[in-house]
Amino acid sequence: MTRKPVVGVGRYTSPDATVSAIRRGVMDMIGAARPSIADPFLPRKIEEGRLDDIRECIGCNICVSGEVIGAPMRCTQNPTMGEEWRCGWHPESIPARRSKESFLVVGAGPAGLEAARALGQRGARVILAEARDALGGRVADEYRLPGIAAWARVRDWRVGQIDKMRNVEVFKARRMAAADVLGFGAARVVIATGSRWRSDGFGRTNRTAIPGTDRPNVHTPHDIMADVLPADPVVIFDDDHYYMGGVLAEALRVAGRQVTLVTPAALASIWTEATLEQWRIQKRLLELGVDVIASHNLIAVNDGAVELACQFTERRRTLPAAGIVMVTSRLPDDALYEDLVADDRALADAGIADVSRVGDCLAPGTIAAAVHAGHRFARELTLALGDAVPFAVESIVPRILTKRRAPMERRTA
Repeated sequence: MTRKPVVGVGRYTSPDATVSAIRRGVMDMIGAARPSIADPFLPRKIEEGRLDDIRECIGCNICVSGEVIGAPMRCTQNPTMGEEWRCGWHPESIPARRSKESFLVVGAGPAGLEAARALGQRGARVILAEARDALGGRVADEYRLPGIAAWARVRDWRVGQIDKMRNVEVFKARRMAAADVLGFGAARVVIATGSRWRSDGFGRTNRTAIPGTDRPNVHTPHDIMADVLPADPVVIFDDDHYYMGGVLAEALRVAGRQVTLVTPAALASIWTEATLEQWRIQKRLLELGVDVIASHNLIAVNDGAVELACQFTERRRTLPAAGIVMVTSRLPDDALYEDLVADDRALADAGIADVSRVGDCLAPGTIAAAVHAGHRFARELTLALGDAVPFAVESIVPRILTKRRAPMERRTA
């Protein structure tokens, strides 16, 4: 069509598709912004044939959300994003550990996998124990939901990297109790056992349990991901406002259920405005025949129905509901951590120097936050926090008031 250079975009994440498009003359150059955030060394790894080492973008747009909400940029796949100058984190390298102490990481979800991978990269001896047969934690469940299959890459890349490490051992189907941890012989223990969705409706809008949520027809996202389908018609109460309520509504509608999504927010999955997905999500739900009732709170679960209240007028209405799905908030699965730290003497006798929590086990959040937490743990093992700020800060001091020439100041512990 033209002899002029053609440049294209479109979330090319596969190295095979990228190289193929150039070799076939479809394009002369491909702009890969988000893939380059996920892996800044993407072109070099393609050139060197290291395709298995590429952290492939999952398209979650967490990077975009930072700009939209005015927060530091983050990346689900690349936890060093935004920390290169501030903390001195290099995307590819981590300083080796001189200590020979061993680590036991309990839980192979996003945080546990990243902690084990990064510790292994530092040269530490790591044992990763997972209670289930499959690695990945929440990602192993969520990626099967509509539209987010690419999120499995969070698990797959880390498992692939760990498989190359002789100093990292992985045990599946190994549910750990406190006695098991004490007998493992590890010097340091990392608990990354994730979180669980609440069924009582406690969340952003309701600060106490919603009456009637103890009924057997009240479900959580865990049930749906375990292929437990609620009775028809279904009401999903979404007070989480991110992707979960929307993808569950789509999954249940595709499964043949009559679905109504109720949310106290003005739109379905309203937080995804920050990831530029909200319009597409709501359009998809409406096209599938999902009823969306916005600006309404769920105030009671009754026999065969739920009671709603308008967020503005408090006017009440009743909605038929044989099955109810609560997408509100999550609680940390931290029972193992609490059992361990409750007995200092047992820890000392077992030679365990410390026990730490990371990811959703400490504070339930996004997958990106969990990956970042696991990576940060591995990075900051030797950081002794004092009065100094443990990261670089910009010094906004007029030059006339200081003899310093450099406008930047790096302060580390």
